[in-house]
Amino acid sequence: MPDTPLPRCWQEQGKPQGVALGFDYGTKKIGVAVGQLLTRSASPLAVLYRVKDEIDWESLSKLIQQWRPFALVVGLPLHMDGKTQWITLEATHFARALQDRFSVPVYVADERLTSAEARAQIFESGGYKALKKTAIDSLAAKLILEQWLAQFEED
Repeated sequence: MPDTPLPRCWQEQGKPQGVALGFDYGTKKIGVAVGQLLTRSASPLAVLYRVKDEIDWESLSKLIQQWRPFALVVGLPLHMDGKTQWITLEATHFARALQDRFSVPVYVADERLTSAEARAQIFESGGYKALKKTAIDSLAAKLILEQWLAQFEED
């Protein structure tokens, strides 16, 4: 599974057009965002709820069919010192499952502090009530995807 660099074929054929989907993996919910390389921006898209620990592959498949992304980016939860934790392994398994199910390149991206940043943004814009009502997971996915997209410089 690729880490962060764009594949060599993108350099040879030009950068891909269209959108990428980003994921904030969780044991109860998976946040989803959509973004594009051209503007290096993303937007929250959806939250997929897990039922009895099962991933909603049907809904995920519909999103991939609808958006036809050139890449999927899964946030990799790490401790602040960069060490792995139990959820790191689960997120890696999720990324591999995406790779196995869909013929789209899958990347992992460091997601340290994205959920905290998402909470802070929501709280800043609407206070505690907004924090309770807003889907933090899809906003975290947006931040993960934007961080991944931002690393690629314009030619």
